[in-house]
Amino acid sequence: MPEPDLNLLIALDVLLADGSVAGAARRLGLSASAMSRTLTRLREATGDPLLVRAGRRMVLTPHAEALRQRTPNAVHEARAVLRPSTTEPDFSTLQRTFTIRANDGFVEAFGASLIAAATAAAPLVRLRFAPKLEKTAAYLREGSADLEIGVLGEMGPEVRVQALFRDRFLGVVRQGHPLAMEREVTAERYIAFGHVVASRRGRTSGPVDEALAALGLERTIVAVVPGFPAALAVARASDLIALVPASLLGKQPEQQASPASATTYYAFELPVTTGEITVSQMWHPRLEVDPVHRWLRQLTLAVCRERL
Repeated sequence: MPEPDLNLLIALDVLLADGSVAGAARRLGLSASAMSRTLTRLREATGDPLLVRAGRRMVLTPHAEALRQRTPNAVHEARAVLRPSTTEPDFSTLQRTFTIRANDGFVEAFGASLIAAATAAAPLVRLRFAPKLEKTAAYLREGSADLEIGVLGEMGPEVRVQALFRDRFLGVVRQGHPLAMEREVTAERYIAFGHVVASRRGRTSGPVDEALAALGLERTIVAVVPGFPAALAVARASDLIALVPASLLGKQPEQQASPASATTYYAFELPVTTGEITVSQMWHPRLEVDPVHRWLRQLTLAVCRERL
């Protein structure tokens, strides 16, 4: 069999991403007729129509849909192989936008420090924080996210993982709350007040409730909010107790109350054991040796460990 024309790989990647012959032609700087001839060659090479007409538009075949998940990685690897070896990137002129999927708690706790550290070293680099509504490796695989930050879930065996820090949950109430006057909060006192919980999916129970149930106790959930910063804000402005990660409160979280603020808070250790969690950064292996991406990973690790 003749060797395949690897020049077709780039055309295939653009064509599948755009889903249009005309759009792919514009992106590649080709005429529509030249792109049509390229599509014909791609159909011959793959043995599949790839794009078929559906009314007034073109749609991908099932085989093309499957290829669309693989071609970006293949193109990236091919370019990396043929790219000249470089030493340290010139961060003073580097222009690149990184997309980081993370929950709002991480962004509030570490976002400002990470942005400051990144722009100090590379003024033209931009960080785009995207909401993390679900645990999936799809964004890393497709290249629409450069980093995923959170607790390791079903991310796929190929995804690279590096632990950033260990975290634990604390109870938080407003400064002046009855619990803020107590040196140690017991389980009985903990359930004596209403609670606000953070859950993207609206769940009202978790490890704390399981630990309380083992003691024959149950807390009263008054409100559910989508994220930890919102839970903290509610607790600071009400008599409700919030459950938030210690990382959101920074160093020495129990000392964060400030007399100058009218909405200060008091953080305390939970009266039950819930165990620590490991927060990690995750990336696709195609970016493993990319020096700029490696710099971002090292920067993220340094910022997390410096703040905690």
